[in-house]
Amino acid sequence: MQEAGRRSNKDRSDTTRAALIAAGRKLFVSRGYAETGTPDLVAEAGVTRGALYHHFADKRALFRAVVEVESAAVAREIESAARPGLAPLKALSRGGAAFLEAMREPGRTQLLLIDAAAVLGREELDAIDARHGGRTLREGLAAAIQAGALPKLPLAATAQLLGAAYDRAALAIAAGAEPSEWHKLIDAVVAGLAVPGAPSR
Repeated sequence: MQEAGRRSNKDRSDTTRAALIAAGRKLFVSRGYAETGTPDLVAEAGVTRGALYHHFADKRALFRAVVEVESAAVAREIESAARPGLAPLKALSRGGAAFLEAMREPGRTQLLLIDAAAVLGREELDAIDARHGGRTLREGLAAAIQAGALPKLPLAATAQLLGAAYDRAALAIAAGAEPSEWHKLIDAVVAGLAVPGAPSR
């Protein structure tokens, strides 16, 4: 019975935390970080201020959790698209396309590529990205280098360079640019780095 009670408490705690993150996601996107207050967040989540501060030290900590959850969701989309068995360059292309598609979720580009840097700072945001989207890109590049599809480029620098290109593409698409043009452009960049004759399929 005691074990069931502990599970029930954990379930309630998890539900409250999820409600706060969902409320934060909605309000940070619709109002912006600065214009969202803690009373707004607890009202939207349907919880008390005490519940908010039980789970998060402050509004910034909740914002950080929202960014982490959104970044993890993007990484899952990339990993689903760049499935095992694809040629390394094809996996990079599929993963990149999945990133750009995932970033079309309403509010996500603003949240992850604009607001997060301003609120959290570049260093903290880079650390989050390194666990999620940045990690998938590094892993894809490492697999391509190991397979001989890409030359032995400096992995971290190459990932940063391509990551910046993907972020810029996501911003452009969010502003109304044609997605297919950016897909082709980034694929051309990767193809230009490839070892001649490396399979792309």
